[in-house]
Order: sequence, then structure tokens, then C-alpha cells
Amino acid sequence: MDWFKIRSFIAFLWASKNRHGVHSPFVYDLVTKCFNVSANPEKTAAFKKIQKALFSNQHSISITDYGKGSSVFKSNVRKVSDIAKIAGITPKKAKLLLRMADYFNPKNILEIGTSVGLGTSVLSIGNPDAQIVTLEGCKNTAEVAKAVFSQNHLNNIELVVGNFNETLADVLKHQPFDLIYFDGNHQKEATLNYFNQCLEAVHNNSVFIFDDIHWSPDMQMAWEEIKIHPKVSITIDTYFWGMVFFRKEQEKQHFTIRV
Repeated sequence: MDWFKIRSFIAFLWASKNRHGVHSPFVYDLVTKCFNVSANPEKTAAFKKIQKALFSNQHSISITDYGKGSSVFKSNVRKVSDIAKIAGITPKKAKLLLRMADYFNPKNILEIGTSVGLGTSVLSIGNPDAQIVTLEGCKNTAEVAKAVFSQNHLNNIELVVGNFNETLADVLKHQPFDLIYFDGNHQKEATLNYFNQCLEAVHNNSVFIFDDIHWSPDMQMAWEEIKIHPKVSITIDTYFWGMVFFRKEQEKQHFTIRV
């Protein structure tokens, strides 16, 4: 039993609010028009189809892990189905990401951490007109993701393979990003490093989404540092995700919201 996660979730529940406790018009609209509405049924069905195929994929691959490693897997040889079930985006997160892709309508999206491509597929399904760049460290995992994208005709995705420390800086040189989804190396130093690098590619309406901000004391400390950064205006803690906004017209505020 992970007592840290239990304590952090209780603290989240104690601090969290619903839409009635939100006094920012921008955040109130986000909660009422995005968080609290249903995802598009056709897009949800498209995600579930891909998830089902990955969950039934019994092929094993050898993983190259540049991060902290897994607390679940004991071997670097893993079934694709197990990777998708344990490391893939959950249905709850997928539906929220679909709604956010519709609400913010981002044209340029960056994902740090492709894995087997489930989250990337959600971003593509959510906004087929967007240009998506996704980074994956492991070549074998990336091959699985490429097959998923090809089989499902998700043609707006560019997959870049290699250590994030080598690939991220080059990707950020080419354009600003409307949405960046951080779902790779879940360690404090790496997370803060990626965050600071990605600040070069933001504009006033960019949004960052950090996965698993309460995954460990390390990640929780990283989130606390991100919240106080001078370029950050609004942050939202949904427990499973931390969202960051850079809107200069907003006063600096932090929200803890149940989704």
C-alpha cells in the first residue's frame, strides 16, 4: 500500500472545489464547458477501439527506459498489452483530453512520452486538424505506436525517437506549441528540465498538461516549483493531472478542482 498516494489524495480532496468554488471567469468556463461536459461519443468509440486492440496485443518487446523505471514491471521484456494497461492513458483521462482538444482547439501539439501511442491517438482523434509531434525514447515501443497510427489512419502525427535530452531541444526550435502533454520521465529533475526548455515554445494561450503530479514526493515537489514560476499565471490540480497556463491578463492563481 502506497501511503504517500493515500495521504496526497486525502489532501487533494480536502482542498478541492467544484465549479461553485471557482471565482476566475476563465477557469469557471473551462470547468463548466469542458471538464463537466461529455466527450464526443464517436471520438470516444474511436479511442476505445484502439485501446481494445492494444489490450489484446500479446506480442512482447524489449524496453529501453531512460526514466526512473517501473515499479510494476520487473523485466525490460514486456507484453504490449501490459504496457498499454499499466502505462497507457486511462479512459477517464482520455475523455478529458478529448474534451480539452476540442475546447482549446490546439493547432500545434507536443507530447513528451509516446509509449505505445494510446495518448497520442487521443490527441489526434480529438483534433484531426492539429499537427502533433510526439517524442519516444524507446525504439521498440515507438514501432508499436507507429503501427497504431498507420492502422488507424492517424496521419497528423510525427514521431521522433531518441533520448528526450537529445530530441526535445531540436523540436522546440521550429515552432511555438499550443498544447504540450508531459507524460515521459516521471522524476523531479527531468520534469523541471523539460518544463524550463518548453517555456521557449509557449505563447499567451499555451497550455501544459503534466501527468501524475502526485505519483511520488519527487513529482509533487516538481509541481510545487512549476506553480511558482514567474511565467505561470494559472495552475489547476486535478490530482491525476496538473495544468499550467501563461495568460498575462490573469492574476496568478492556483486551483484544486475535482474532475
